[in-house]
Amino acid sequence: MTVHEPMHDSTRDPAHDPAYDLAYDLARDPLDLVSRAFRDRAVRWLGAEGGVRQYLDIGTRVPTEPGLHRVVQEAGPGSRVLHTGGEPLALRYAEALLGGGSAAVTEYAQADARDPEAVVEAAGKVLDLGRPVALLLLARLHFISDEDGAYDLVRRLLEPLAPGSFLVLSHATGDFDRADGVDRADAEPEGAPYEQAAHERWRPAPAARSREEFARFFKGLELVEPGITLAADWRPDPGGPLAAPGRDPVAGYVGVARTL
Repeated sequence: MTVHEPMHDSTRDPAHDPAYDLAYDLARDPLDLVSRAFRDRAVRWLGAEGGVRQYLDIGTRVPTEPGLHRVVQEAGPGSRVLHTGGEPLALRYAEALLGGGSAAVTEYAQADARDPEAVVEAAGKVLDLGRPVALLLLARLHFISDEDGAYDLVRRLLEPLAPGSFLVLSHATGDFDRADGVDRADAEPEGAPYEQAAHERWRPAPAARSREEFARFFKGLELVEPGITLAADWRPDPGGPLAAPGRDPVAGYVGVARTL
């Protein structure tokens, strides 16, 4: 399926489907917004400084504005994007919403992130795997435990990619749950609603990892400066509203690394 650039807002629901409204609301969750803001900054860097013109986005979500392919095309005209996902709802609305408007080509394939062979097979039909590819796994790996092979999954996705490819990750952490001696999962909420929502959103992640555990995904790769940081701290845009108000950071780590 070939699609083009979206123009999407919360009032433009092509099927007027309550399930879509719910999914779109979740996509505007504070932590998700911070992760998407990181994604956009990373993609701009990859296109301008890294010379990347191919992107493999694992785990398609309901599209929002600006879409990944819009940012990709601004950073590097002529780039190609393949989104893969196993959620029919997201793919259904991606097809409906990403219609007409530019020559920016984006492809979609239904392939679950836990099936790297299917993902790579789909990627080989759209992208030139002999040239560098940016592999994006955003807010996905904290739903895959060590026992289910999270680290091996990343390795198997990277193996077929050309040297000079990039890995782009965002990941929930529990490192800040007891930063002041209080377990935030049990504590009475306090602070701004944005802050409360931020902690509540990634709290249920079954495989939230520490900074050291997150760093293992980049073993053998060359981290791009500033290395592993909180989502809001990775090459922030001047004046950008990237951090939650209040005392606490948004509890997610990010990083970008180059394959050797």
